[in-house]
Amino acid sequence: MKTAEPLFKGEEIKKLLNQRSPILMVDAVLSTDDKGGTVGLTIAPDNLFLGDGRITEPGLIEHIAQSASALVSLAANGAAEGTKPLLGFIGEVKKFKLLGDLPLVGDTITTKITILSVVMNITLFSAESEVNGNVVATCQMKLSV
Repeated sequence: MKTAEPLFKGEEIKKLLNQRSPILMVDAVLSTDDKGGTVGLTIAPDNLFLGDGRITEPGLIEHIAQSASALVSLAANGAAEGTKPLLGFIGEVKKFKLLGDLPLVGDTITTKITILSVVMNITLFSAESEVNGNVVATCQMKLSV
């Protein structure tokens, strides 16, 4: 099965997120819909959140938060030239479960974000992160933007 071309990748991601290297934890927006979308990250050898050749749990949580932030920013502002990404902050992490081994350098994490509710500037969402079709982590998170 052929994977569709990402909607946003590389430098285009900077239109959606304020983070920059070495803390940028999203490198592709793969899909969007009215309830969220799917975002990816291929783990580079110079990733700030590595430990023993694997992404750390805080790195996985940061990737999930940035994934949601990119989607919320895209929904709010689009990605037109001159738009500034929204600034997001993690408000709460609930029910985080690590369901397998932490992803290795070279692995691509694909994270599905499902928006559960939005109240004022607080977005509650669930996330499911996979590597090679295997779920490696799930959680709920609140993001303030």
